[in-house]
Amino acid sequence: MVKRRSPAIGTVHALPHRVAAILGKEISSGALSPGTRLPTEQQLTEKFGVSRNVIREAIAQLRADGMIEARQGIGAFVLGPEQRASIRIDGDALKNVNNMERLFELRCILEVEAATLAAARRDVSHLEAISAALDRMSGEERWEEGSIDADLAFHREIARATGNEYIHTFISFVCEQIRRSIEYARVTNPLQDLIEINVGEHVRIYEALVKGDPEEAGIAMRAHIVGAAQRVGVTLPLKHDAAHQSVANRN
Repeated sequence: MVKRRSPAIGTVHALPHRVAAILGKEISSGALSPGTRLPTEQQLTEKFGVSRNVIREAIAQLRADGMIEARQGIGAFVLGPEQRASIRIDGDALKNVNNMERLFELRCILEVEAATLAAARRDVSHLEAISAALDRMSGEERWEEGSIDADLAFHREIARATGNEYIHTFISFVCEQIRRSIEYARVTNPLQDLIEINVGEHVRIYEALVKGDPEEAGIAMRAHIVGAAQRVGVTLPLKHDAAHQSVANRN
């Protein structure tokens, strides 16, 4: 008997959160019961017809949502409701500009420090993963919805490069919350200008990571977050202006 594969939900353009949503429904419905080990990356790749990177990003989201637990060398296991200690942010609450401002403040606290740590700790494999996300953002996909996934993957891979799984978990969670802000920015700003500015900000972060310069990486990340906030009507202070100017002078 030939085993039939589930219909593909997309190619590299597919959104990892769609895979996460499907698996999340299977967990919530009990189809994947607490204690069950998730299928392997290869099995999930075949089931959904997507790349391993998409599967990894989807699993990262499920971990951030507190639905699964990864066990080193064994796999990922479904957690029961009583075991889930995830943070929840009401998506509708982010329609309020004050709440959006608080979210961007949180990004500054987490991601600026993550960038400084990543610049000091990254290795070749981390830089390759970050570069791959940047290539997707700046290539043909930049005009499509898949570039948003690439944008979020860029930030998750920086978090991964810190070598701190807790930082990675928190930033992975925050990434899904900012998806709506990116979509909103695309609606309210001229698309071509937005894409060019956004990609340029990410390039500067990546270049600082390549150089292994923690200070420059932190400054570049803060400048990006401040810029992203401005594009959705949120004003954050650009701190360390003197340091930022010194980096500009060096370049």
